[in-house]
Amino acid sequence: MVTTAQNLVRKKCKPCEGGVDPMTEVQIGHLLKGVEGWAYTDGMIRKTYNFKDYYQTMAFVNATAWISHREDHHPDITVSYDKCEVAYMTHAIKGISENDFICAAKLDALFDL
Repeated sequence: MVTTAQNLVRKKCKPCEGGVDPMTEVQIGHLLKGVEGWAYTDGMIRKTYNFKDYYQTMAFVNATAWISHREDHHPDITVSYDKCEVAYMTHAIKGISENDFICAAKLDALFDL
């Protein structure tokens, strides 16, 4: 059985130039159940990742940058010594799209490598 996160990881972000409605809170809530630890607050989906030290934190930030570049979908990132908060929103539609969940699932999948 394929989980929601596994399904999202297999997808590629689609270019979004606007003209598409953002997801509803019901749709967001449904997809949040499939990506562990993510929450919808202040119009964004966000998660804080905790690490042992600064080196591991920065390695994750760099991996996040690579995924963001490949998907052409870029999060807001807040970095501290041993943690990193990642927040996604599709700015072109001023709301949440499937692209946000695709990237969230891909970041989580880094820990399965």
